[in-house]
Amino acid sequence: MVKRPIILLILCTLIGLTLFVSSADAQKFGYIDSEYILNKHPDYKLVQDELTSISNQWKKEAQDLEQGIKTMYANLKAEEVLLTEEMYQERLVTIKEKEKEAVAFNNRVFGINGQYYQKQAELLQPLQSKIYDAIDRVCKRNSLVILFDKASGPLMIYTDPRHDYSEFVLEELGIENK
Repeated sequence: MVKRPIILLILCTLIGLTLFVSSADAQKFGYIDSEYILNKHPDYKLVQDELTSISNQWKKEAQDLEQGIKTMYANLKAEEVLLTEEMYQERLVTIKEKEKEAVAFNNRVFGINGQYYQKQAELLQPLQSKIYDAIDRVCKRNSLVILFDKASGPLMIYTDPRHDYSEFVLEELGIENK
């Protein structure tokens, strides 16, 4: 009598393993290189150009602030002998305030969650949505269960090129590979 439950348990385990192995074989995996896709997309170049233009404008403002501070220090040094201690300290305080303004500007524009990164996210969002939609269609068309992104870090040590679906995503976006 005791042998019967053990045989049933072994039989159920074997059936479960068989179902698991057969279902694992049916799953399809693939990968893309999102960096490659972004660099091939014509809208990405437009976004990069706009970001570069905005960034250059903000960098010029930051440089102008720094140059103004340097000029103020040079003027203070040149007039130092003519100024009373009180006048010297007032000008020094003014320069220090200007330095704080420059640091605040750099943090507001280029710091973490600064205007530059907010603008970058704003400009890239529509493009990322297009790419995500194309990825979604490619995955559904090719019955992929999981699609990895090769560009997102060292998560993949080896990739077989026959599982690279980047070209399919480019095709879905209507971009020809040259």
